[in-house]
Order: sequence, then C-alpha cells, then structure tokens
Amino acid sequence: MCGFAGYIHNYGTFDKEEVIHKMADRIKHRGPDDAHYYIDDGIALGFRRLSIIDLEGGRQPILNEDGSLVLLFNGEIYNYQELREELIKAGHVFTTKTDSETILHGYEEYGKKILDRLRGMFAFIIWNKNTKELFGARDIFGIKPFYYYKKGKEFMFGSEIKSFLSHPNFEKELDEDMIPLYLSYEYSPDERTIFKNVFKLPGAHCFTYKNGELKVERYYKIEYKIEDDKSLEYWENAITKEFTESVSMHQIADVEVGCFLSSGVDSSYVVKEISKGTKKVKTFSVGYEEEKYSELPYAQDFSNVIGVPNIANKVSADEFFDAVPEIQYYMDEPLPNPSEIPLYFLAKNARRYVKVVLSGEGADELFGGYPMYLAGGHFDHYSHKVPRPVRKVLGTVAKHCPNFKGKNFLVRGAMEPYQRFMRANYVFQSAERQKFLKRPIASKVPEEYSKRYFDEVSNLDEPTQLQYVDMHTWMIYDILLKADRMSMANSLELRVPFLDKKMLELSTRIPSRYRAANETTKIALRGAAIKQLPERTANKKKLGFPVPLNDWLREDKYYNKVKAAFQSDIAEKFFVTSELMKLLDDHKSGKALNMQKIWSFYTFILWYEQFFVLN
Repeated sequence: MCGFAGYIHNYGTFDKEEVIHKMADRIKHRGPDDAHYYIDDGIALGFRRLSIIDLEGGRQPILNEDGSLVLLFNGEIYNYQELREELIKAGHVFTTKTDSETILHGYEEYGKKILDRLRGMFAFIIWNKNTKELFGARDIFGIKPFYYYKKGKEFMFGSEIKSFLSHPNFEKELDEDMIPLYLSYEYSPDERTIFKNVFKLPGAHCFTYKNGELKVERYYKIEYKIEDDKSLEYWENAITKEFTESVSMHQIADVEVGCFLSSGVDSSYVVKEISKGTKKVKTFSVGYEEEKYSELPYAQDFSNVIGVPNIANKVSADEFFDAVPEIQYYMDEPLPNPSEIPLYFLAKNARRYVKVVLSGEGADELFGGYPMYLAGGHFDHYSHKVPRPVRKVLGTVAKHCPNFKGKNFLVRGAMEPYQRFMRANYVFQSAERQKFLKRPIASKVPEEYSKRYFDEVSNLDEPTQLQYVDMHTWMIYDILLKADRMSMANSLELRVPFLDKKMLELSTRIPSRYRAANETTKIALRGAAIKQLPERTANKKKLGFPVPLNDWLREDKYYNKVKAAFQSDIAEKFFVTSELMKLLDDHKSGKALNMQKIWSFYTFILWYEQFFVLN
C-alpha cells in the first residue's frame, strides 16, 4: 500500500531527478516508510511506501529478471500466493516476497490478461524500457486511485493529482465548465476532473501509452446473470461462504489488522467475521458529544457483546471546522460529503494502533442497501402495470394538482429511470443552480451524464439498474474516493472485503426480491448476518455517517466562519454572494434546511483556496 507518481519526459531542461522526488514527496502521506525512484531516457518514476507485506524486501520500483520491465503498484493482491507458485513453476525468478512482483511476472507471462487473474485492489503501471510502452490498470471497482495529465506532448500520472503540482510543465487550470455538474452531483460522474486535462482512469480499465498516443480500454464488465430458481436460504448460505473467504484473504499482512466499526450491519459483519480468528481484534469508532448524532453507544454495545476491544474518539465542532481546509487538500477535488470529516478523525485515531483496517464499504451497492432501490422497485412495478402513454398523461395531469398526495410519484413515474435518478440532482436541480453562478455556464442536465450507464443495463429491472449506476458513479467517485483519501491522509491502509471479485459475481446472481424489496434493504445479506449477529444489529436501519452540521451552522461561531467564506474574493469570483448569504441566513433562521447546499459552496471555496491560492 503506497502511492506513486511518474511522467514521460519528452522535453525540458529541468532536473528530472529533482522533479520526480518533489512529485513523490507531495504524496508522502501515502507512504512514509520508504521512497525510491527510477529514471531512464524515457520515463521518471517515484514511489512512496507504506510497508504491509515483505516489510524488508518490498521496495519499489521492481524490475523483472533482465531489467526490461519496471513496475509501480499501489494496492494489495489477495491471491498473490497462488499466482506466485504458478509463475515460479513457469520459470520466473522472484527477488521479493511481495504481492507486487506477481503482477510484474504475470504481465511477462500473460500480457494484459494478467488482469483477469488478479483478486484485489490495485492501480499500477509497467514500463517497457525496450519498446518505450507504458501499460497501466485500475482494479474492477476503482478502490485504488489513478490519475493522468495529458496535454500535447506531456503525459504524467499518479495516485493523487497534487503530485502533478510539482512538475514544471503541469498547467494548473480550473475547468469552470465542471462547476454546474459538481453542484448537482457533488462530484464529477465521469472520467473528467475539475482540473483541465486531468482525468481519472475508470475502474475496470487499462491503458497503453506509446509515442504520444494513449489508448484506454475496459477489461472487465459487471454482468448480471440472475438465478431465479434458488431460495433465500441458498443465497444467505452462499454469502456466508464467500464472505468468510473474502475476509480471510483481506487479513493477509505482516502487520496487525484492525476494523472500523459503526452501528450498522456491514461493518459489524466484518468485525464478527474477523474476530473468529483474531479474538482481540481492535475496532475503531467515531462519534460526537451530541448524543443524538453519535453511533458510539451502538458500536460499543456490539463490541461488548462479541468481546472485542473498541477504541473510540469524539469530534468536536471546532475540530470539524478546523479540519476542512486540510481535508479538501487531501481530497484533490472538492467533495462536500460531510461524512469525510469524521472518517478522517476515525482513521487518524486508528493509525495510532494499527497500519491496516477492514471496513464495510460496498455492501450497499452490491447487495441493495439504499432506500432509493426500494423506490426503484415501486417505479419498476408501476411501469410494467401501466402503459407508458398513460403514465405520461397521468404525470402531466399531476403536475397541475399541487395538493394531490401522489403527485410526486406520478410525475416521476412518467419519466425514464435515468431521468428520475436522484443522485443526478443530489444537491441542486439544474434549473436552480444557475442563479448562484456569477457567469452563465452551459451544461447538459445532470441526468444526461448518467444515462450511458442506464443504457448499458436497460434490459434489467430498475433497482438493478440503480445498483449498476451507483457502482460506476457514486461508489467510485464519492464513497471509495473519500475512503482512500481519508485513510491514506493518515498513512493507514483501508481494505474493503465486500468489494471482492467473487463477492461481486455472487451479488450479480441474486434476484432483486432478495436484495431490496418490501421496504427491506439488503435482504439476503441481512439474512446471512443475522445468523451471526444480534438481531438488533443485523436489522438496524442504515444511518451512514450522521453529523450535527445542520445544528452547528445555526450557531454564531460557525455561521460566521461560513459567512466569511461566502463574502470572500474567491466566492465573489465564481458565485452570486447575495444568493449564498440567503441560503445561509434562511438556514440559520430555520426557514429552510440548506445544509447540503451551503456545504457544497463552502467546500468549493476552501478547496479552491488550497489549490489555487496557497499551492
């Protein structure tokens, strides 16, 4: 687990070694244990290491037997031991005991088809010194990050965008066209970033770069092959079996492994599973002094029931607000999800005790954990029972009946699934956001950016479509992004055993009625968990990461902090500040609940200051 940076050096008189050292130093938090570099006449590579496997011998970059191939790798390959044995039998010579080296020799043996054999989380590049070809890939979920900058002859890449800031040929430019999209989704739902010419390599994609030409291709596609003939008990048992194996594989390390523990079924299931083999596994939880927002009592009760130690910390309002600028720097792009802040403090506390933690991310997307999947089921049923022309008429009539109780359902029921996708207008509707912008910015309606994912699975029921879209947008660009950044900001490796290839393939066989239906989410997963967890834990309603931000924004101290940002030169540059202040004042007075909207602007302003004023 670590971070890397690199660039193809085509021209320039700068000191190549000095530049790659500075680029790697920008992401030292990802790997404080070691640093190493590789430079030849075509490329410069830098590596920062957090030592987890083969503590003494796992230094990167790693070269193959004849020195023609060079590897940089971030992540963990959980089936590396069997791959290693296979490759040794094929004649490959290993110089380390790391999981990293199996990718290098696997690429020698199988080419890019090595990607089909990897089970883990990863982002890596392999440089061919002889052919001057660069090959790279990202795991199927996008757990580990990979960014690249391409403009003219310039090509640079790395684990975090901030490493590019140290390259003299990087042109740091804000892409203002992305602001409307950010104000609706709270992130960019495709390969673009908020920096011009900087892109994300999508999950399940690989690339080759040679002679200035970049080719990106998908190497894995999530496919649903529903098996309707099996019982709920069958799926519960299948989940139990696969999850036991996944958690076991995710514990492979030469250092102690702990667990994050909230009050929900996902992290509790992880803790229960790991505790079977590690009786005193350390668990970590976070909360607030404000009891109504704190999950700590639930987490501590559960840890007591199963007999594992729980180490908790509480975040104050002052700590919360003071951390926002630093957190936005670590995020690279603005992300106004308030849950990233307690996650940052949770990771910070855990790092005092362990180097690796397991967490419950991904269970909702794979097994049907969000309420909107239940709503999708209702719309799916409605669309099958009522012909589209009739639904259109009912939707049109309902629009003109403001007091009709079922108005919202009928209006949305007349739309296509992609048009009613709630995450597309998660913060602002497209018509609403324009009044806050200083200058008009032309942009498609937000839902158009998700349509391509809906189109890929248009033959499936709506709840399944929503899960598929979430895995390609919300999960990778919000959930996994903040999990990676907040853990690595504290030099802590976070592993996610629900996001395992075999767990995914199992989840795509389960019918919707055993995922989210009849007002119950994660039906099969809860059924598997309830056999091992207290019923009150297995069936607990999802809370996410609740924060008392709504209340804090009404207190003078924090209201004034946000007010100062809303009246700053940065705010004035991009936004209509009178409209920002109306949002804030209406929230403070209790006229409206504007927390998420306020936080979106506040986050952007502090992020911009970090990247365009201070750095």
